[in-house]
Amino acid sequence: MTNGESNSTAEEAVRPEGTRTQVLIATLEQCVDRARRHELTLGSAFATLGEASYSFISIVLALPFLQPIPLGPLSVLGGLNFMALGWQLARGHETPWLPERLKKAAPPEKVWVAMLRACERILKICAPVTRPRMRSWVTGIRGKRVCGSLILTGGALMAIPFGGLPLNNSLPALVILFACIAELEEDGGMLLVALFWLVATLVYFAVIIYGLVFLGGHALDWLKNSWPF
Repeated sequence: MTNGESNSTAEEAVRPEGTRTQVLIATLEQCVDRARRHELTLGSAFATLGEASYSFISIVLALPFLQPIPLGPLSVLGGLNFMALGWQLARGHETPWLPERLKKAAPPEKVWVAMLRACERILKICAPVTRPRMRSWVTGIRGKRVCGSLILTGGALMAIPFGGLPLNNSLPALVILFACIAELEEDGGMLLVALFWLVATLVYFAVIIYGLVFLGGHALDWLKNSWPF
């Protein structure tokens, strides 16, 4: 075994302690430090993050979709990725499955720093209102199934090709974001917030579909023209 491999193994053996969010942030900081000193592959990083890698990936991927401006085909591709992540989490996979080529990819240090800062920013914003509660719904097998199902459902709604419809990606992204925060913080209250956004998304899409069926394309044109963005 080479010195580099020994050092890498020693680093991976150090597991931070604290809440799940603190562990995630501390582990990400370790990933940044390792990427600074030597190559760090996605497969190695996700193995270190464990189950938290689902929420980490989903939070980072959800951020671009929070904007109200439609992203077209990117929403479909993003939705399919969320569906795959949600399905794996609900099925109880320890870490996300990645194709071998992607698993061996090694993002540069600045990419890891950007992902760490983005995740920290979201978690710090939510910190004042999150705390462990209703834990039976967000921990264990039930927690994986519930949070995974919400991520999967949010991804499926995001993947619906609504074209230039405003909010078609941001509302499902909010479902995914709060489901991830609920899973990380073991906070059933955030799960209720995720469910609220899920209902809001379904109502919004139902109204749009109703308008298209009974009013035709004029309803969508009116919405696009009246939207301030």
